[in-house]
Amino acid sequence: MSRFRLLSDAQWSLIEGLLPRPTGRKGRPFADARTMVEAIIYRYRCGIAWRDLPEVFGKWQTVWTWHHRMAVDGTWDQVLSRLTAAADAAGLIDWSLSVDSTIARAHQHASNITRHTGASSNYKNSSTLEPLDHGIGRSRGGLSTKVHQLVEGNGLPLVIAITAGQAGDSPMLLPLLAELRVQRPTGRPRTRPDALRGDKAYSSRAIRTHLRERDITAVIPQPSDQIGHRKRRGSRGGRPPAFDADDYKNRNVIERRFCDLKQWRGLATRYDKLATTYRAAVVLNAVIAWSRQLSDTP
Repeated sequence: MSRFRLLSDAQWSLIEGLLPRPTGRKGRPFADARTMVEAIIYRYRCGIAWRDLPEVFGKWQTVWTWHHRMAVDGTWDQVLSRLTAAADAAGLIDWSLSVDSTIARAHQHASNITRHTGASSNYKNSSTLEPLDHGIGRSRGGLSTKVHQLVEGNGLPLVIAITAGQAGDSPMLLPLLAELRVQRPTGRPRTRPDALRGDKAYSSRAIRTHLRERDITAVIPQPSDQIGHRKRRGSRGGRPPAFDADDYKNRNVIERRFCDLKQWRGLATRYDKLATTYRAAVVLNAVIAWSRQLSDTP
């Protein structure tokens, strides 16, 4: 197989139905969709500049236009929704979810754009809305972006969000859960997991109350300061929250997911100016992971 052929025929058959097609109108020749998708994958896997794409993929401007348009209209989110629905129908989704985030350093090519910062977080679904700060903020490591993911029990992503690097993890959990929607053949989409695993950053009263009200098992350890505060209150501090230490060990699936994510150098370091295009590449990485899982299932 050529090193430029990045999708198997089985993987391509799962996603081609939702990609742009010729309209039948006269004009410029319509680019081959599979070539465009593989060019986008190649660019992010190698972390090269768009204009350095090999000529086998055609004009780099055409590839960039495809990627930007599919990022803005939410094409990759639709493909991911279709694949997760197929996986759920096949019984491949483990509904004990894990949540976490990872940092991607912003390259100087990504940061030379006007940003409006200083406002409080007003995160909404960022699949088509470009935030004023473009998802770039200043943390200890410099200008960076944070990728938040909600993954199922086998480590495959269900929900993806992008924020500035200095954003906290805890405030993003409820928006991530609000976006969890796995379509089913009949009835409403599934929006409630069986359990949620998270590290100490997600231990807050608001989060535990929300999970308890939705009958979601919280597998979240308490940080030492919360433990000390509860003990100092004595009987008024209440009982410690339930915590399954053995189940918590399974949270390693999201750490492995981020390791796989950063095998794409264009995601490990952010070169994109716009948060929408960078997030679309992260979603594309998830699409490839799900398509591989489904194509390998007998």
